[in-house]
Amino acid sequence: MKPLILLFLLFMGYTAVGQQKLNLALKKQLDSALVLDQKYREILTLLMDPKQRDSVAKKLSLSAEQANGYYWKLQNKADSANVVFVEDVFKKYGYPGKSLVGEPTNEAAWYIIQHSSKIDKYLPVVKKAADKGELPYRLYAMMLDRQLSNHGQEQIYGTQAVCRPLKNGKNIGCFIWPIKDPAGVNARRKKAGFDQTVEQNAKRLDVDYKVIRIEEVR
Repeated sequence: MKPLILLFLLFMGYTAVGQQKLNLALKKQLDSALVLDQKYREILTLLMDPKQRDSVAKKLSLSAEQANGYYWKLQNKADSANVVFVEDVFKKYGYPGKSLVGEPTNEAAWYIIQHSSKIDKYLPVVKKAADKGELPYRLYAMMLDRQLSNHGQEQIYGTQAVCRPLKNGKNIGCFIWPIKDPAGVNARRKKAGFDQTVEQNAKRLDVDYKVIRIEEVR
């Protein structure tokens, strides 16, 4: 047998072995769960935008308030079912990372937990997966930021924005939640694998970036 043909067959054999290691049934389930996770979030995002919510609601023949309530009810129902499913997956496999379900399916469980009230419980599971390279580290960083901001603490990577008045009652619209050591945030973001600075990320979120101190929001 010619050397090149032998090398090709060996490569195909190793590829097949690698593919066999993936849990394809679980991958399919997680892909479906991610579709559910995102099913109504796009329209809910539009309904939260003051510039678009009225026109979107009008197309649905509902008021903005009615449309928001209707679609959140549907999304919450989907989210609840997804959390039950993912918790069962965690019990059986731990975090379903790239070596188990491949990429980008390895991000599905992260999205479901990120959109749940279970972050405190499963953040250590997500960190362990990120430390092992089973999940992009930037996703762990985003979940950590959300946990910290949920608890009224300074975030680390500047990924979370909120829309609420400051402590003094002044309404500045949406802003990036206070960051610990804001001067070093872009270095931390780069190390964690983000491809945008905090300023660029704020612009993506349609927020004017400015440094807000934690004392201004508590």
